[in-house]
Amino acid sequence: MNAMLVVTDMDKTVAFYRRVLGLEVVMDFGANTYLTGGLALQRLDTYRGFIDTDDISFGGNDFELYFEADDFDTFADNLRACDVPYVHPVKEHSWGQRVVRFYDPDRHIIEVGENMKAVCKRFIDRGMTLEQTAERMDVPVEYVKGMAAEEDAAAMQLREADHSRPAMADLP
Repeated sequence: MNAMLVVTDMDKTVAFYRRVLGLEVVMDFGANTYLTGGLALQRLDTYRGFIDTDDISFGGNDFELYFEADDFDTFADNLRACDVPYVHPVKEHSWGQRVVRFYDPDRHIIEVGENMKAVCKRFIDRGMTLEQTAERMDVPVEYVKGMAAEEDAAAMQLREADHSRPAMADLP
């Protein structure tokens, strides 16, 4: 499944999604452009003909596109330099996930949230037990165990990859 947004200025919107979210053009058909992540953009002038009406409004605040960032702090820092209009600044939800919402050029809401695995890791790194983390996040402890196991497996793969590379002293 893909999401499609109606846009008033394709070039401006493509530049926004590249600069702010790092999405790239997969296919450009002029009036319709597909970006990485499954996002399609459709020009307003052609979309009117698809639905046989001129009654199209923007900025209704009743829909958002959601993305997750593995390194939320870096994303939030970079976002500040993008001069985007915010729905709200970075905030932490009751379950511990940090998020930020902002508008794209046509006032579609974009939410970027901290990857849930990173939320688990942040709490565990602060010294919380798996059970405390589950309670704090309002999720089953099995969910936290699964996230922790994925994080441990990823860390182990990185360590193994580092050990398989020759050290600088070992190179000819």
